[in-house]
Amino acid sequence: QVRLVESGGGLVQPGGSLGLSCAASGFTFSRYAMSWYRQAPGKERELVAAITGTSGRTNYADSMKDRFTISRDNAKNTVYLEMSNLQPEDTAVYYCAAGQTVVPDLTSDSYGMDYWGKGTLVTVSL
Repeated sequence: QVRLVESGGGLVQPGGSLGLSCAASGFTFSRYAMSWYRQAPGKERELVAAITGTSGRTNYADSMKDRFTISRDNAKNTVYLEMSNLQPEDTAVYYCAAGQTVVPDLTSDSYGMDYWGKGTLVTVSL
C-alpha cells in the first residue's frame, strides 16, 4: 500500500522558517521524482518544487526558488522542504507527490503524479 505522509506544518510568523517532511512507503522511492505542491484557499494547486530520484536535479516555481529548498534522503524514503522568509501568501496546504517527472502535467487533474499525500497545513500569520 502506497503512503505519503507529510509532517511539519503549523503556524509561523511572517519572515519565519519552517521545514516539512514527507515519509514514503509502499513503492521504490528512489525510482520516483518527488514533488511538493501547495493549494491556497480558492486557488489552483501549484508546484512548489520537485527533485529527481537519484540525480538530485531540481525544479522550482520561480516565485519560490530563492526561499525554498527541496531535498531527499533515499535511505530514509523521505523528501524535505525547507522554507524561509515565509509570507502570508505562502499560507496553503502543502502536498507531497511522487511521479515520473519534475515537471507537472498541467493537462492532467493529478498533474501527472502517480501518488499524493493528504497534505499538511502551513499558516503564515501574526
